[in-house]
Amino acid sequence: QVQLVESGGGLVQPGGSLRLSCLASRIIVSRYVMTWHRQVPGNQRESVATITNHGFTYYADSVKGRFTISRDEIKNTVYLQMNSLKPADTAVYYCRSQVYSDYIQDREEGYWGQGTQVTVSA
Repeated sequence: QVQLVESGGGLVQPGGSLRLSCLASRIIVSRYVMTWHRQVPGNQRESVATITNHGFTYYADSVKGRFTISRDEIKNTVYLQMNSLKPADTAVYYCRSQVYSDYIQDREEGYWGQGTQVTVSA
């Protein structure tokens, strides 16, 4: 069974940094489209950053220039480096894997991790 395990969340002051990790098992992250999403209670889950199997990266406008998505093929892990954090970045962050055809067709299929809480507060 595919497992995605997020870690690295926590409490950080505004302007601070965190690095989230998504360790995958039973899939090879470089062969999938990997996306970080976030969700605030009462709001829809939103896509934050994506890295495709081809290595292309995409970001939500709200995080461009501050967040960086990357992957380590040896560790089979996807990262989200978050800098210059703002209170508006407070959310539960989820890792998701999809095959490219599902991603490009915006289908529901894919695997999700359990999420990790990020809180940005003074």
